[in-house]
Amino acid sequence: MVVDGSLKRSTDSLRVSFELTDYENTVKVVFTGILPDLFREGQGIIAQGKMDAQGVFQADEVLAKHDENYMPPEIAESMKAKKEVTQ
Repeated sequence: MVVDGSLKRSTDSLRVSFELTDYENTVKVVFTGILPDLFREGQGIIAQGKMDAQGVFQADEVLAKHDENYMPPEIAESMKAKKEVTQ
């Protein structure tokens, strides 16, 4: 899930950064490009790319998740359980 309040946009390029969480771990993601129309904080996404030496995920592609069909059921259940514990 994209962490609420984590989206930062460059003022002079298409570079964006945001944080992703599974409610146990959080990772910073950097992407240069146009985000999908369905991209929202608090929503699930799929990012493809590589982790750099500083632990930042350098995304080459970002896809917005619009329903549970993008996520294996066991991952969805695990995230749901972790979210309930943290709230």
